[in-house]
Amino acid sequence: MQPTGKVYLVGSGPGDPGLLTMRAHELLQQADVVVYDRLVSPGVMKLIPDGVMKTCVGKASGHHSVPQDQINELLVELCMAESPHPRKIVRLKGGDPFIFGRGSEEALFLHAHGIEFEVVPGVTAAAACSAYAGIPLTHRGLSRGVRLVTGHFLENKRLKLDWRALADPDSTLVIYMGLASLERVCTELSKQGMDPATPAVAIQDGTTDRQRRVFGDLNTLPARVRNSRLTAPVLVVIGRTVALAGQLDWFVTNKEHINDAMAGACNS
Repeated sequence: MQPTGKVYLVGSGPGDPGLLTMRAHELLQQADVVVYDRLVSPGVMKLIPDGVMKTCVGKASGHHSVPQDQINELLVELCMAESPHPRKIVRLKGGDPFIFGRGSEEALFLHAHGIEFEVVPGVTAAAACSAYAGIPLTHRGLSRGVRLVTGHFLENKRLKLDWRALADPDSTLVIYMGLASLERVCTELSKQGMDPATPAVAIQDGTTDRQRRVFGDLNTLPARVRNSRLTAPVLVVIGRTVALAGQLDWFVTNKEHINDAMAGACNS
């Protein structure tokens, strides 16, 4: 049986629907089916026309509502279903499909089953959430590189990273899904010689009107995050450029100013 559909692996960005790419918006308007994750924002979901079939396969921290292998099979089934016209299946993901989004796993599965696919990049959380928090990822004299890592591993295995390489004072470290492992990350980086006074921030729901930020340093951030009761999704940024947030702040709410003050924000 020949496939009757094509899958579009689409990145929806970090939350603000204004950051959706033109190609992503175009495909949402043309989609026959949208298979979406939990982290796709309500603002983006509102852009999907009425009548389009929507299937949630969202994964929450510590709980996978639909296992990845079943998501893979679902995409193939949707493409193999009988249809009078070629079906457009949009696999809608938060951020970018190929940056900790498991889009490459889905693409490999589709390729193995002879299914045509297209990858539509999205604005990744590292770039967007840091910018909305007033933090440049690179800055002359402060950071000459960026390192992106995930705070949890496949099947919740123990976090194992090259801590010595990550403890680079001349780079900015961005940790996706880093809430649960924050204390260990900070401890391991300190053990490898990173200055405990290195500025750090945890950003919840970045780029949205629910954005919250908790500032500190390598030594104090874990306790401040616990006291602030942040909830996933949280992006963690560690490095000298975090100290620029007080001067480069442009997207902030009155409530957030209060949160920052309580957490001891580094606004200098």
